Amino acid sequence: MQLEKLISVNSNFQLQWEEAQNCYVLLYPEGMVQLSQSAGEIMYLCDQKNTIHTIVQLLEDKFNVVGLQNDVVEFVIDAMQRKWLVYDEK
Repeated sequence: MQLEKLISVNSNFQLQWEEAQNCYVLLYPEGMVQLSQSAGEIMYLCDQKNTIHTIVQLLEDKFNVVGLQNDVVEFVIDAMQRKWLVYDEK
């Protein structure tokens, strides 16, 4: 896992807040994935400006906790396998 590379939502998907469901969803041509609160928080920060390391720091600061790196990395690995997230090649 490359913690210092920029990461973003795959351009084949669209992340958006769904007010009716009170959560983030990931839209794609064949359907929609309703994200858990933690998945939505991580995906929201995958904006071509943050690295995984930065995302961990931002979430730990926001929720006033420590030790989120393993959970974030585990989610990112899963999301990359599902093609939801990609490393930004810029």
